Amino acid sequence: MILTEENYFSKEAQSLYFGTSQFKSFMKCEDGALAELNGKWEREESTALLVGSYVDAHFSGTLDLFRAQHPEIISSTGKTAGQLKTDYQQANYIIQRIERDPAFMEAMSGGTQAIMTGEIEGVPVKIKVDSLRPDRIVDMKIMRDMAEIYDKEMHEWQPFWKAWGYDIQGAIYQEIVRQNTGLLLPFGLAVATKEKPEPDIALIELPQVVLDEAFGIVRANIVYFDGLKKSLYEPERCGNCDWCRSTKVLTGWETLINAE
Repeated sequence: MILTEENYFSKEAQSLYFGTSQFKSFMKCEDGALAELNGKWEREESTALLVGSYVDAHFSGTLDLFRAQHPEIISSTGKTAGQLKTDYQQANYIIQRIERDPAFMEAMSGGTQAIMTGEIEGVPVKIKVDSLRPDRIVDMKIMRDMAEIYDKEMHEWQPFWKAWGYDIQGAIYQEIVRQNTGLLLPFGLAVATKEKPEPDIALIELPQVVLDEAFGIVRANIVYFDGLKKSLYEPERCGNCDWCRSTKVLTGWETLINAE
């Protein structure tokens, strides 16, 4: 299968290849990831997600297509009928803020949405790079903010890039780009926030030691995750995600311990 902009996220492509989002989904909940892959569950496209996709579409030159595919971003009632809803007006302002910064624009000046494939531990993997420069792999992120995020399972605060698994993404991107170009390029995040009235911006390079550690996690898990996709193993449920909550079956009463 030859991957293109049109079929990159298709069901066939998702079945044949691992992408970074799919890998991270398996890390969070094996059963939920399989349910999504098999069409039993579809993640809700939140406004927060669509705002980021709007900005991505602008820089990849596909904004007209994005608008056509998402008519819900246009107000249909009242005095604002036919205009962008407030959240997407803010997205336009974020775009303007990015375009005012020469360093950010230079980071985004590489080949946009470069699609590449390769293998990790014999498992087919696909990537789509926001900006592939001769000296760096750059992925743009539109975040609520850049504050640390509390990990309830680890009981610790983590930098946003760790909490969202961007180190995992960077490790996969770096390896597949290396396989295609022969170059081990640094990986960086071009970040803009949705903070009002003024977005924040940053260029953050993840250290190689961080990427190496993340790649170790990828190598240790990807064959098993591929086996889950091929129905070789029974998936585990996390018990906390939307899929697990929606399919939860009560088996009786729970007894509180140390309720006093």
